[in-house]
Amino acid sequence: MSIVSAPPRPPVPGTAASDPELLRRGFAGVDCWIFDLDNTLYSPEFQLFSQIEARMTAYVARLLSVDAAEASRLRAHYWREHGTTLAGLMALHRIDPEHYLAEVHDIDLDALAPDPALTAALSALPGRRIVHTNADSAYAGRVLARQQLVFDAIHGIGETGFHPKPDPRSFAAVLDAHGLDPARCAMFEDDPRNLEVPHSLGMQTILVGDGRHGPDALAGREPGRHVHWRTPNLASFVASLAAALAGVASSRPTL
Repeated sequence: MSIVSAPPRPPVPGTAASDPELLRRGFAGVDCWIFDLDNTLYSPEFQLFSQIEARMTAYVARLLSVDAAEASRLRAHYWREHGTTLAGLMALHRIDPEHYLAEVHDIDLDALAPDPALTAALSALPGRRIVHTNADSAYAGRVLARQQLVFDAIHGIGETGFHPKPDPRSFAAVLDAHGLDPARCAMFEDDPRNLEVPHSLGMQTILVGDGRHGPDALAGREPGRHVHWRTPNLASFVASLAAALAGVASSRPTL
């Protein structure tokens, strides 16, 4: 599928999760819910990605024979310029992605626990629920199992042909795999860069948490008009959204 920009829906200002009518209007017709994984489906306070960053830095240091400070700089530079550190390493150093992914995602998940509030909220959403992550699907499966979250599909970096978000080919791979109409999809992310393409295709876009442009904190800057909604708490937002959409369904007349 070649991605063609669709006229975007008018951005919805603010989070507005407490306004059922605004939620109903904003998400009318949406029946596919696409979620990033790291720092989106779990809180950054669990520090999982900090473990991954440390392992990426060690990998870069060993691969390029540089010290930790230079490896950390390069890791962030590749992430900034190529979408992910892996993409930069593949483009510039032709590394084996499978070996890299297995090494950097070999982390301790003991901090994660089942999240009943998020489980209930996600289960109440109408339609399909999909994970779309720049991590690999094996690691994503381990994280979801720890949280006891069930999704209809997981698309890791391998399933997108090693094209990372925000590359349009990454989104096209997910849409093609399920025959999805982007106008009927919503995308949840912690990196506003990764919401630009979904917005251009007509998806609803939701920024979760404080937001980061790759390795760089937003530091109070606005994420851009391609972000329709913002929420500091994914479970609360999804629960309000599911309740609002259930209200639409229950208000329809029975034939």
